[in-house]
Amino acid sequence: MNADFFSTISRRSALKGVSSGFGYLAFAALADEQARAAAAGPLAPKAPHFPASAKRVIFLSMRGAASHVDTFDYKPQLAKDDGKAGKYGSTRGAMLMKSPWEFRQHGQGGLWISDLFPELAKHADDLCLLRSMHTDQPNHPQATLQMHTGSFQFVRPSLGAWSLYGLGTDNASLPGFLTINPFGSAQNYGSSFLPAIYQGSKIASRSALGRFGRGGGSDQGMKVPNIQSSHLSRDQQRAYLDYVQSLNRHSLEQKVHQPGIEGVIESYELAFRMQDELPKQIDIEGESEATQALYGIGDGPSDNFGKQCLLARRLAEAGVRFIEITHSSSWDHHRNLRNDMERNASEVDKPIAGLLADLKQRDMLKDTLVIWAGEFGRTPHGQGGDGRDHNNKGYTTWMAGGGVKGGFSYGATDEHGYEAVENKMHIHDWHATILHLMGLDHEKLTYNYAGRDFRLTDVHGSVAREIIA
Repeated sequence: MNADFFSTISRRSALKGVSSGFGYLAFAALADEQARAAAAGPLAPKAPHFPASAKRVIFLSMRGAASHVDTFDYKPQLAKDDGKAGKYGSTRGAMLMKSPWEFRQHGQGGLWISDLFPELAKHADDLCLLRSMHTDQPNHPQATLQMHTGSFQFVRPSLGAWSLYGLGTDNASLPGFLTINPFGSAQNYGSSFLPAIYQGSKIASRSALGRFGRGGGSDQGMKVPNIQSSHLSRDQQRAYLDYVQSLNRHSLEQKVHQPGIEGVIESYELAFRMQDELPKQIDIEGESEATQALYGIGDGPSDNFGKQCLLARRLAEAGVRFIEITHSSSWDHHRNLRNDMERNASEVDKPIAGLLADLKQRDMLKDTLVIWAGEFGRTPHGQGGDGRDHNNKGYTTWMAGGGVKGGFSYGATDEHGYEAVENKMHIHDWHATILHLMGLDHEKLTYNYAGRDFRLTDVHGSVAREIIA
């Protein structure tokens, strides 16, 4: 054979002819597998990399960064050194300030929890305290972005988007990733370079959520904006959508790889299906008075967040993969710590305890990973006499259910709670561990973009296997 022969044979012909065509058979099998996946849609349930302990996530985001030394990181030495000069970096010389609240041990594991959370403390044996968290930035916008996406410098897909991309969803008529009452940049729940179908769906504003449930009055809070037409019937919407989708698919035929258009096609179809399903899930009126009371609904300060937590349970039960709730009151306590911390804790304590209890009695906590976190912690020294400054060097988050050890404390900060010193857990490690609990290897969950494979943890991250039950 000569060079002219090889210049006229195609790769497909070679696959058919070489080694009795086994190469072509393998290629055909791969093509069929890809075709089946495409037909099922990008939100179809996908097998995890390994058996998962968590099927879904409920992320309770405390906006503004709660003080760890006043909530879950007991520091008796801080109480002893109250009023003494601190020794920490740029804050050297600032006066140390003990917590205004008592800490007590709870549950069989003896977890130290402050009196700010009396209801949550009853569930101590379900909690896994991560007391050695640290992150790269002490500023809210950057730290919040890193908590959600792993990066504070570049636009990256969010944790919820990566989860949905890796696992799909169990209910084709609901978004797989829902964010309730989000605050700040849409990048916190965006999909970045992942197809748009994986981004989080914002389902309500603060004012709308205030009208959910018992005593709501107006029904405006029961509606999801922008998915129901006021001037087209359902049949007319379907005809209109079919026409638009035909144009989109024609565009795909002209240029095969267009993730943006692929995402739009799926998003339009999902929005059409959502019209019937999502409003039913948002309407919590059908829940019993006992269930609503469990969440603190109708009970003053806990009413609003209680409705959001109950909604999260309903969505999780309906098959939503990732649900984030943002507590709208700021935990950024540079001043007025005593009054504002007590107010904030009273708004979330009973609802979160109710969520854990409700999931447990429905046998859902075992495979629902509940996460509580702010973007960083606070300093052990005082600020302005009755406040605490930002601190990204050491803070506490916690997890419950979803395969983590209950009644367990992992890692530690120094004697005053300023810096993580034992089993340090960076935000990349936190992300790697969450994905692991969902059955996803953070090093294998990648997406090729701009010539390289990207992942949530970039080139970092270690799974904290010690916290896994």
